[in-house]
Amino acid sequence: MRRCPLCHSDKTTRFYTDKKRCLYHCQLCQLVFADANSHLPPTAEQQKYRLATSKHKPLARFMLDLITQCEDGQTPLLGLSFGRTIDTHTLQKITAKGHRLNQYDPSIAPWSRQLKQEYDFICCYRVFEHFRFPYREWALLCELIKPGGWIAICTPLLSELSAFDKWHHKNNLTHVSFYQRQTFEYLANKVGFKLLFAANDLILVQKPSESDITRDQTSVVAGA
Repeated sequence: MRRCPLCHSDKTTRFYTDKKRCLYHCQLCQLVFADANSHLPPTAEQQKYRLATSKHKPLARFMLDLITQCEDGQTPLLGLSFGRTIDTHTLQKITAKGHRLNQYDPSIAPWSRQLKQEYDFICCYRVFEHFRFPYREWALLCELIKPGGWIAICTPLLSELSAFDKWHHKNNLTHVSFYQRQTFEYLANKVGFKLLFAANDLILVQKPSESDITRDQTSVVAGA
């Protein structure tokens, strides 16, 4: 029995096992997660993560499209790239539009208290699958986004549990958390956010303009 790292439920069952690790399925929030005992050592994980982060073009397109959708033509936006850093050329494009983008990457641009402010939008491009304790990151994102602001999440959704053994996304050992539509429905309902599935790997959540969210003051976020 393993406690779910997202909703903390103990209603989990062993779901999938191969030669490298064992994964569990949460009956409450529907997260599939890797046993913590199989997580890669930090140095090995960072090496693989840096290699993936070097692929800038998909992130740049994702970021520019997100800004286009969020901007109203008048108000400069303050955004956060959470988990990955963007290339200098794209950052200059964003600045030229009059917007500002802060960046957090665990290995390149570590978290600092200066980043803890409210944002008009937050981009999470291919990072949710790397969260070992997704409850902490989700709590932080809910705190950082302004009322009315959007969090754009790009992560492949697990559409069929029965087809998990054939899903290539699971083969990357830095991917330790796998989400279904029901997982994001659970998260959005819990905090009263608007939820939109724009594509199979694009999830948009919006904090209500008049938010009555109660923040969990006891939660601890690594590096915050």
